[in-house]
Amino acid sequence: MVVELKAAKRSVIGKGVRELRASGKIPAIVYGPKQEATPIELSLRDFTKALAVAGESSVIALSVDGETHNVLVHDVDRDPVTETPRHADFYAIVKGQKVTINVPITFKGEAPAVKELGANLIKALHEIEVEADPMNLPRELIVDVSGLSALDMRIEAKDIMLPDGVLLVTKPDEVVATVIVAVEEKELEPAPDVASIEISEERGKKPAEEGEAGAPAVEPAEGRK
Repeated sequence: MVVELKAAKRSVIGKGVRELRASGKIPAIVYGPKQEATPIELSLRDFTKALAVAGESSVIALSVDGETHNVLVHDVDRDPVTETPRHADFYAIVKGQKVTINVPITFKGEAPAVKELGANLIKALHEIEVEADPMNLPRELIVDVSGLSALDMRIEAKDIMLPDGVLLVTKPDEVVATVIVAVEEKELEPAPDVASIEISEERGKKPAEEGEAGAPAVEPAEGRK
């Protein structure tokens, strides 16, 4: 299913972008091998919905003032606090031309080594890079960890089942997930007794202090007979 999204060419730049966002829209740009970079604007609400369905690896039918482009979401700039999209880049694909893109990984199942042996499941990768015709790109790739039954077992990139026409770009032996021995936290050593340290220091000072106060005065060499 191809997600549809409407947009319009944008003339607002600079400070005007702030007013654009205040009106519930976001600035964006669409470009590609055969598409001149074109500033556009679109509904933040509509874009958020489309992104939730298509992600960044599924084709979106972007209609700009009635002209439709098949695009991929190439980049999304988000507010660092609210995570709300502030700007988007759309890459206009060319029919028949393959693209290289990162596809997110979704983990499922439970590793027996974790449940039965108390191991830790390490998820080393959360996306892998693939090459494919844009129309064949998967929305996500499923990795089942239920086969990890012994310590140090691993799932590598080459173990992931890819749809027909999708080629792996990530190194085949790249570790996607593994189970390792759980490291026990060391018990903290008891804090030193500050009071006893202070007493010890005082005791060390007394002989010197008493020597200074009670020791007989030494006459200068000139005063000795």
